Amino acid sequence: MSKPDELLVDVAALVESGQSNQMSLTVVTGGAVITGRLAPEAVWRQRVSEVLTDSERLGEFSGVFDAPAKKDGPPKYLHFHVARILQGTVGIPETGGMYRVAIEDITAWTVGDFSYSDH
Repeated sequence: MSKPDELLVDVAALVESGQSNQMSLTVVTGGAVITGRLAPEAVWRQRVSEVLTDSERLGEFSGVFDAPAKKDGPPKYLHFHVARILQGTVGIPETGGMYRVAIEDITAWTVGDFSYSDH
C-alpha cells in the first residue's frame, strides 16, 4: 500500500493504547497470509526478549528487544503473537509465532483469525 489504510492504523493505535492482546486479525502481505492476535509493541518486544533470553544460542540478542519502542506518530507496524502463516491447510508454526508486519505493506485484511481443521 502506498498510503497505509487509515482504518487499520486506527485499529493498531487502539491496540497500542489499550495494552490489549485480544484483537484477532488476518492480513495479506507480500503474498503471505498471516493470522493471529495483535499485541502492543511493548508486550511483543518483552515476549520476544524472553524467548531469546531462554535460548542458549540467541540470548545475546534479547537486549535489542528490551529497548523501549519509539513513539513518533501513528503506529507503523502490527505486532502479532500466537500467529501463523497460512499455507494451504497448514498454519506455520502450528503453535503460533511472533511476527512484525509493516502496515504500509498490507494489501488486504479482515478482523478475526482463521483456525484449522483436518475434517
